[in-house]
Amino acid sequence: MPPIPDPAATPTVNGHGWLGRNRISAAAEILAVAGAGGMTRLPVLASQVPLVLRRTPEAVYLVGGAAGPIGGDQLTLRISVGPGASLRVRTAAASIALPGPGGLESALRVMIDVAAGARLEYLPEPLVVSAGARHATIIRATVADGGSLIVRDEFLLGRHGETGGACRTELQVSYAGRPLLRQSLEVSGTDQADRGPAVLAGHRAAGTLLQVGPELTERPADLVSPVDDKAAADKPGAHPPSVAAMPLAGPGILITALADDAVTLRRNLSATPSTRTRALGTRTGT
Repeated sequence: MPPIPDPAATPTVNGHGWLGRNRISAAAEILAVAGAGGMTRLPVLASQVPLVLRRTPEAVYLVGGAAGPIGGDQLTLRISVGPGASLRVRTAAASIALPGPGGLESALRVMIDVAAGARLEYLPEPLVVSAGARHATIIRATVADGGSLIVRDEFLLGRHGETGGACRTELQVSYAGRPLLRQSLEVSGTDQADRGPAVLAGHRAAGTLLQVGPELTERPADLVSPVDDKAAADKPGAHPPSVAAMPLAGPGILITALADDAVTLRRNLSATPSTRTRALGTRTGT
């Protein structure tokens, strides 16, 4: 049996033994196909720690199998939805990006393919970027003509009392073989310009909600309803909530929101009729 390391001799960051931890490279995959009776089968549900997948009657949940992501971790999630299938993917809880050795960046890459007549809702809980952390969330989606997609991406700079680390998000979506959206955002909790009026406007939470599909028949200008958040805005040091809707050059709309906390951010992103989701059924295939 190898000797137990002496904690006093273990390199640490913020008092934790993270410098001695190996960086993780892991991948998980979901394949959904149409089954009998209008249900959806999951012939492929492959996990690799820390990307652990768990199925429930209403969604497939991504359950964190380890702390993090920690700086240097490289994680990949692949989701494919076949013709006529419907799938909702969620996470069991918010994730916390933690600093790693040498200030390395952690990354989560989500690769999505939605076939004609298929529907995917990718609705993870927020990512909290702790002080000193660097993290990238990269989402690339291909949607066939007649397919539908909803993607939510939210982050908070810092835990309670923290300024937060650096966060980079990329969202690239193609529809019916043509580019639909190319968007990126890079902010740091320690950069006064990022926290200023040109980017976050003093907020610490930001997010987007993208909906793509032929069911978008409303006029985009009519989609955003007023958000009643007077109580939150009256709190000392609070900033007025911000939400905007951008119609895309195709069957899609992008909702962007800023807020002071995760609850208000979610409410702002969900304030439009087009983003209210319907129940989806899934079951495991053989």
